[in-house]
Amino acid sequence: MKFQILFSFLIVFLIVNVSDSFSELDLFTNSKVYSPEHNLQVYGKGLPNENLIIRLFAPDETISKFDQITTDSDGSFDYDLLKWPNPSTNFPYGTYTVEVISTEQNGISKKIDVKFSATTDLVDVPIERTVNTLVFAPETAAINQPIRVFVQITSDGLLVGDDPSKLLGTTHVHLPSGISVPLSSSFKTLHQGLYYVDYTPREEGTHVFHVVAFSQGTTSHGSAATNVLSQDLGGISQQIIKLNSILDETSSELDTLKLEIEGFGTTLEQASSNIDQSTDTISTSVEFISEASNQLNSLLFPIIASIGIIVALQIAILARRR
Repeated sequence: MKFQILFSFLIVFLIVNVSDSFSELDLFTNSKVYSPEHNLQVYGKGLPNENLIIRLFAPDETISKFDQITTDSDGSFDYDLLKWPNPSTNFPYGTYTVEVISTEQNGISKKIDVKFSATTDLVDVPIERTVNTLVFAPETAAINQPIRVFVQITSDGLLVGDDPSKLLGTTHVHLPSGISVPLSSSFKTLHQGLYYVDYTPREEGTHVFHVVAFSQGTTSHGSAATNVLSQDLGGISQQIIKLNSILDETSSELDTLKLEIEGFGTTLEQASSNIDQSTDTISTSVEFISEASNQLNSLLFPIIASIGIIVALQIAILARRR
């Protein structure tokens, strides 16, 4: 009995392994590039009567179409997945991914990229995925003060949503000292395609944030620089405000001094006027004295002359007596 049970398990194991070893899943599309009103035909081969999941991913990696089909008895399938609409926010131009997932072959899947384009010339349009990375960092910061750096990842113009530790796995910052510090495990999701990291600089100088995005096999680079100072603009602003206050006080004191100087000037003008008046008075007095002196001289001259005549007569009389 035990031998039969063991043999049954062995048979089941062999059947599963043989089934897995001969697992089969192929995927094709009727074109590589599509324009509006064209049909997206998906065909290929899986296991007979197998349930397959078909998904259509937009350029931002969101699911635009989801269907489930069953293969024919020979395993083949041919399915009209989509008639391309006119471009919109839900179906913009860009690179789409068609994926077929097996529900019976351990979940194996196949993918193929197709292009949704405005042109009807389907031959000259290349099939490629364009990933763009934008980095937003403050121009200046202060040492030991945290700053926030934002990153935007787009594919064909649409925001790409993914785990930031995988999407931005090799992102780092170049320090002024020349070393690099990884930031991959520090990013957080703000919104689909928008990520941020809080970073505290420990050195003065220029910090360069080098963001590397990897999506659907395509790598994109973006960078931004921040100049780290000994203090932030807030501290400088406080110093400027303080300086302005000191300048205001100085200006007020200068105004007061100006008023005092103006009063002093008025006093000097009055003193000068008084001096001029005194000088005029003195000049007038001198003139009066001069006139008085002339008058005195005119009065004294006859008297002196008379005295001289009398003295001469006395001398003459004395001379005769002798």
